[in-house]
Amino acid sequence: MLTGPLLIAGLVLALASSAWGLLGAPAEQLQGDSVRILFIHVPAAWLGMSGWSAIAIASLAELVWRHPLAGIAARAVALPGAVFSAICLLTGSLWGRPAWGAWWVWDGRLTSMLVLFLLYCAYLALADAAGRDGAGGSRLPAIFGLVGAVNIPIIHYSVLWWNSLHQPPSISMGQSTMAPAFLWGLLAATLGFSLIFGGVVLARMRAILADMQAEARLRRRASELADA
Repeated sequence: MLTGPLLIAGLVLALASSAWGLLGAPAEQLQGDSVRILFIHVPAAWLGMSGWSAIAIASLAELVWRHPLAGIAARAVALPGAVFSAICLLTGSLWGRPAWGAWWVWDGRLTSMLVLFLLYCAYLALADAAGRDGAGGSRLPAIFGLVGAVNIPIIHYSVLWWNSLHQPPSISMGQSTMAPAFLWGLLAATLGFSLIFGGVVLARMRAILADMQAEARLRRRASELADA
C-alpha cells in the first residue's frame, strides 16, 4: 500500500529539488555552476552508505533473531543501494573533473566508495546464488553483509583520517557550513530520493516474496508428480 505514495512523493520532491538546483540555486563562489551536481551526488552518497547500513542491520536480525523477513529485506535493499552508489561515483567523477582537473583520483573517499559499490555487486551475486540453491535464508550473504559494514565508517571518516582532495563534511550533527540556498534544496532532494529508495525496496520485497512462493509451489508440484 505504501509503495505508490512513496514513489510519487519521492519523484515530486526529487524532481522539484533537482530543478531548483539546476535553475534556481545561485552559482557557488569558488566552484561556479559545477556545484549544482551536489543535489544528486550527495543524496546518492548518503543512500549508498545508508543502504549497506540497512543490509548490516537486517543481516544481524537474520543471524541472531532468525527474523523471516530480514534476509528478504537485505536482498531488496542491495540493488537500489548499488544503483545509488554507482550514481554517486558517476556524478562525483563529473564534479571532480572541473574541481580537481581529473575524472578520477585514488583518494580515500573515492576509493572506499568504489569498494562499497563492489561490495554491493558481490552481495547481489551471493544472494542470487543462495536463492538458486533454494537457500533463501543462507547465512553466507548475512555474514558478508555484516563484515562489509566495516567500510561504512571508513567512507565517512576518510576525509578526516587522510590528506584528501575531497572536501570535509559540510553538514555534521547539529550544524552546517552550507548556505541556506543549497542546504534546504539538498535536504529536500535527500528526502525525495530517500522516499524513492523506500518505495523501490518495498516493491522488491513484494517481488522476492512472490518469487519464493511461486518456487515453493513449483517444488511441491514436482514432488507430487514424482510421488504419483
